[in-house]
Amino acid sequence: MVRFSAFSLSIFTQRLSLLGISLALCCLNVSQLHAAPTSLGAASFETYISDDGEPARINALLEKVFKKAELNIQLQVMRQAFLGSSVLTGKLDGEFAYVNLGEASSNYVLSDIYLPIYLYAVSKEADVEAIKLFPHLKDNRVAIENRFANTPSFRLLKDIKWSRNPTTFDAFRQLADDRAPYLITTQLLARELNILLANDNEETLHFSAKPLAKTGFQIAISKNVANAERIVAQFNQAVSTMQNSGELNQPLDLAWLTKDVNGDGVADFIGHSNITTTSDLLNTAYSLDGKPTSEASAFYIDGDRYASLEEARAALPDAESSSPRESLLDKTTYQLLLRRW
Repeated sequence: MVRFSAFSLSIFTQRLSLLGISLALCCLNVSQLHAAPTSLGAASFETYISDDGEPARINALLEKVFKKAELNIQLQVMRQAFLGSSVLTGKLDGEFAYVNLGEASSNYVLSDIYLPIYLYAVSKEADVEAIKLFPHLKDNRVAIENRFANTPSFRLLKDIKWSRNPTTFDAFRQLADDRAPYLITTQLLARELNILLANDNEETLHFSAKPLAKTGFQIAISKNVANAERIVAQFNQAVSTMQNSGELNQPLDLAWLTKDVNGDGVADFIGHSNITTTSDLLNTAYSLDGKPTSEASAFYIDGDRYASLEEARAALPDAESSSPRESLLDKTTYQLLLRRW
């Protein structure tokens, strides 16, 4: 008869326990490695969102942010009509370019706004520069994309003669054909059309005195997703860090951004040496938080702080070419519009 001492049994039991823990951890790691990615969807939006290789600021930005945050996210671009139902039925876990213009969002865990949207009234005529509020457009025909028009915020504006359009191109064509004297669009889209117009020696658009509405892109994850809060927290942290360091300038194709980096209530200028050059003008800076700049604004290049523009420019490369930047809007697609301008 074989006998085991209490000491031998104790060691044997401990080893079995350790083996069990090791196997459990191994299985956990394998399951995490093979866990299904979080699936987020969005509708295509010219210069912002695309799945066909066209310039897409949101796609480029999120690719870098998700990598930085070590998040396993799968993006799907689909028709707007299918987006909401795909989330409701669980085919998607949420949206990656959610824009809130009065819609109910209680079923989502929302991130911070990672790219603001400033909606301006624009026109061929300079009189638009006097417009500061939507009531100033009363009884005027105003072109707008359906993505904005079909929202609670814009449905309330009944005194404006909206000319609704399914695409960005169609909305811009309303101006080109003089069918509508005004257009509501994003600041970045209007800038891209102005680049296209200027490069073709055409008169550029005029902007309203200030944005008539402000919103922004967020990721929105269904509350039914178990780790939604964790994903959003990691995402927010990565976005803030990358904004401050200038890592998002290049995917956004914007030389200068502004944001209150140091928390003094005044926006600072943010650049990065891989896109910002000594010749880029500060008045082209795009605000990430809506705060104004002032003489007290600092300058951040690659995350390093500089007290003055002169010091910041010393850390920047000279422009490699004096030729103007090409528009993110496709010139071939917009050729007919340019001829009608």
